Amino acid sequence: MNGRSMRCAQRTLQQASFHMMPRSTVGCAVLTTANAVTTRHAAAARAMRPTPGRMSGLSYIEVLIAVVLIMIALVPALDALIPGLAGSGIHESIAEDHFQLTGKLEQVLAEPFGRLNSAANAAGGPTTLTTYSDDVTYTDGRQIERNVFISRYDGDNADADNDPLTGTDDGLLWVRVTIPGTGMSIESLVSEYD
Repeated sequence: MNGRSMRCAQRTLQQASFHMMPRSTVGCAVLTTANAVTTRHAAAARAMRPTPGRMSGLSYIEVLIAVVLIMIALVPALDALIPGLAGSGIHESIAEDHFQLTGKLEQVLAEPFGRLNSAANAAGGPTTLTTYSDDVTYTDGRQIERNVFISRYDGDNADADNDPLTGTDDGLLWVRVTIPGTGMSIESLVSEYD
């Protein structure tokens, strides 16, 4: 290799370094890199663009299948809601009946003991209705009976038969309010000395 070739090779090696590269060469390298990146992005965008043979979105059949699947899943869900809705109506009815029972019991307990004692004597036993029994009609037209039973109560079990309704303790009465057909009832004891 002659001297001139040697100097040319050294200059080429120096120019190959980025720091020593002339401005025009650096600009070309940057443009070439930017063009390569832009070309790759353009190719990816073209690949994603729908062609007449490959359309994006749902077909009519896919929409119909989705609607059928939703309807199949919706029927059991609605069937599960029906008992819940019915349950709220039943709960409302039971709550109204409970308030009627407690209201009637409070009304009876507010009476003087002498009147309650007279009603118990007139009934003659724990299974006979007293004059405190009545009917109630709700705003929706439903009607209930409030049956009131009053009897003497055996609080000390002096007769040793373990039946609290067979003995006669002075000054102690048993009061029970029921709504027939519902199984709902409420009871209380009334003392002459309260």
